[in-house]
Amino acid sequence: MEYKTIDDLGDLNGKVVMLRADLNVPMDENFHVTNTARIDRTVPTIKTLMNKGAKVVVISHFGRPEGKGDIKNSLSHVAPELEKALGRKVVFVDDCIGPKVQEAVNKMMADEVLLLENLRYYDEEKKGNEAWAKELVKVADAYVSDAFSTAHRAHASMVAAAQNLPSAMGLLMAEEVNALTSGLNNPNRPLMAIVGGSKVSTKLDLLNNLVKKVDKLVISGGMAHTFLKVLGVDGINESNSLVQMDMLDTAKEILATAKAHNCEIILPSDLVWAAEFAANAEHKTVALDNIPAGGTLLDVGEKTVTEIKAKLDGCKTLVWNGPLGAFELKPFDAATNEVAQYAAKLTQEGKLTTVAGGGDTVSALASAGVADKFTYISTAGGAFLEWMEGKELPGVAIMKK
Repeated sequence: MEYKTIDDLGDLNGKVVMLRADLNVPMDENFHVTNTARIDRTVPTIKTLMNKGAKVVVISHFGRPEGKGDIKNSLSHVAPELEKALGRKVVFVDDCIGPKVQEAVNKMMADEVLLLENLRYYDEEKKGNEAWAKELVKVADAYVSDAFSTAHRAHASMVAAAQNLPSAMGLLMAEEVNALTSGLNNPNRPLMAIVGGSKVSTKLDLLNNLVKKVDKLVISGGMAHTFLKVLGVDGINESNSLVQMDMLDTAKEILATAKAHNCEIILPSDLVWAAEFAANAEHKTVALDNIPAGGTLLDVGEKTVTEIKAKLDGCKTLVWNGPLGAFELKPFDAATNEVAQYAAKLTQEGKLTTVAGGGDTVSALASAGVADKFTYISTAGGAFLEWMEGKELPGVAIMKK
């Protein structure tokens, strides 16, 4: 599938380009940005457009203001960080449509960037309103999207805006799409996926898609308890695990689909039991036939980790969504850390292509110290998950040539 890129926009010298970025970054109670990753990763697109002589107007959503302005959700707090990352003056405009925007565009200097106010101050954004989108982009000559993380939503700034102007993917969005395509749609095989998470019910579409596409699928986290129950592990119950008794038939169907598509399912062969759900709680590794009645199951054991690492040795590509255990509590991050570090080692040796995404996954890989050692880590949460589920994303589909 070919998509429109910045090169397809032709001569941009003196043109106004509206860039849909994702500047929805975390912020503390004093309105200070605590993680600049999303800002940093859209800077190359802004610089590329400016180097082509374009005047760049940046638009983004921020938080959940639900159609009305409030200082807590103002992008004015992000402007200083964008200016710092870009090394160019950023002029903030406290609206995203109307005469204030037109006036600011008219006054733009060649070395400046405009940042417009939060798109979600208007209900029309989330409703995908086409008339509002025309108002939004009427100050621009071209449209570029770098917001893959919002591409699963048919919001006005993601789809309708792109329909009204010559449009293209920014460098970050193109990078995301290329990485996910090579990771799942057109991978070097054998292809392995690791899926963690607390409940089967939240990742049904993902599991049903992956078992038809991957060669090996590791199911871990709390959702693995439901599958283990299906396979007859009697020690797992609703008081000591996250087993979903109402999902047993669904888990059976997923296992049957996997078998029909020659997908090898890898489930935990041992588990880490803890006396309570708390950091540094009393804990021990237990075999599947020796799970205590009380307490809680918070990680997979070393035997399982060794098996996963052995499977990785025989693979060419890994896609990862979700930690193996309760990684936010030490020492129940041990399995996630060890597998992540091993996958990173294989990546650095050129033996494995690794693509990961999802909020918890990104945090877990950062905690394991490998955030910069995977082939690609997606900035997206919901969009990454929907891509993995095999769904077409409106904000990507609109960029097809």
